[in-house]
Amino acid sequence: MRSIWNGNISFGLVSIPIKMYPATEDHAVSFRQVHTKDGGRIRYRKVCELEDKQVDAADIGKAYEDADGTLIPITDDDLAHLPLPTTHALEIQAFVSAADIDPLQMGDAYYLGANGTAAAKPYALLREALKRSEKVAIAKYAHRGRERLGMLRVVGDAIALHRLLWPDEVRDPVGVAPKERVTVREAELDLADTLMETLGEVDLHELRDEYHEALEELVAAKMAGATPTAEPGEAPAGAQVVDLMAALRDSVRSARQARGEETGEAAEGAETAETAGEEGREATVHPLRARGKAAAPAKKAPAGRKTAAPAKKSASKGAEKAGAKTAAGKTAGRSAAGSAGSAGKTTAKKAAAKKAPAKKQAAAKRAGGRSAS
Repeated sequence: MRSIWNGNISFGLVSIPIKMYPATEDHAVSFRQVHTKDGGRIRYRKVCELEDKQVDAADIGKAYEDADGTLIPITDDDLAHLPLPTTHALEIQAFVSAADIDPLQMGDAYYLGANGTAAAKPYALLREALKRSEKVAIAKYAHRGRERLGMLRVVGDAIALHRLLWPDEVRDPVGVAPKERVTVREAELDLADTLMETLGEVDLHELRDEYHEALEELVAAKMAGATPTAEPGEAPAGAQVVDLMAALRDSVRSARQARGEETGEAAEGAETAETAGEEGREATVHPLRARGKAAAPAKKAPAGRKTAAPAKKSASKGAEKAGAKTAAGKTAGRSAAGSAGSAGKTTAKKAAAKKAPAKKQAAAKRAGGRSAS
């Protein structure tokens, strides 16, 4: 890498000579402007208005334009002698938590390398101090004609510098949020959560710039004299979402199918179960809101389990009630049978008791008759 700035990191009384390198690069395919009629190249030439002729870059300087149009020349020596300690140094102001930095302030990124053998020890000292503190350093420095704000952090074994916008350079988001008052329902949040969990995390190294790849293929085909055969991309969907719940359900289903979790009838069955469960819950809360209401699947659970479990419980409860009724019927039957049996036995005993004296009397009469004869 080629350094673009030389200076020092001022860490209290410790001075660390460093070189600044760009930490990022642009892989975009660049185009040139041409004349559409004949393909001639369109160029921009820097012309002096007084002499009406082109000027070389070495002869071009800086000037400040006053309100009345007067140009006040500013030379590089004027800038070099500004009474700023940050002209050739990164002045560390403080150490803060990275969470205190608003991402809106983040700008270009650079690597800071040690400039010379003597810079290795203080460079390593600052790097290890940043690691152990788990903080970032806030610094001020002058670069490209102005004083800038920067954040130093450790990346691997190197120190990186992120250019920060000054706080007053970040605009207030007044008027950006929707002015309409809307209510986000719990079911919609549940589906949004499910969609987020279904999409899951991603390794940024696996993402590709597909537009860039398609553009390179187009250029290669043009260079070979071939006619591009790529199909045009799908037109974006309409900006207005008519049914937010349906869109969320479709998104969840598409994400699951893309991951191979659910396809075909399984996904449709789960969706139906989710919808039924959600409509049941909504009817309990407010019958009118249940109409047209879509499903909100359980968080971190496969689709359809929310409704399946209550069904099983209902079935088991029904079986228990039926069993209880049957048991009660048997008990009642046994009790009735037992009562009937007991009553029958008692009546039989009473009848037998009545018959016993009659038999004795008849026997006595027969005995008396025999004696008389």
